[in-house]
Amino acid sequence: MGQYSIGEAISQFLKQSRIKGSIQVLQIEEVWETVMGKTVAKYTDSLRVINKTLYVTTHVAPLKNELLYQKEKIKLRINEALGEKVIEDVVIQ
Repeated sequence: MGQYSIGEAISQFLKQSRIKGSIQVLQIEEVWETVMGKTVAKYTDSLRVINKTLYVTTHVAPLKNELLYQKEKIKLRINEALGEKVIEDVVIQ
């Protein structure tokens, strides 16, 4: 039996757990305002992660349109802020 630090054990557990998406959403919500700015954060209704896809929901049409053009930038910024490739695609709803 190998020895792991608490951090390594938790990391291994999360990789195999169904709650991983929920944990990722919490991490993304923490950095969302910093990464996207206060205005975008204010008008973002919800964030979800399903199978490495970030779903961003907003009811503000001009913001939705702007976010559609920034999907690649959003993906890169989120992954950079979290220090790993968590998001592979972004869907604006």
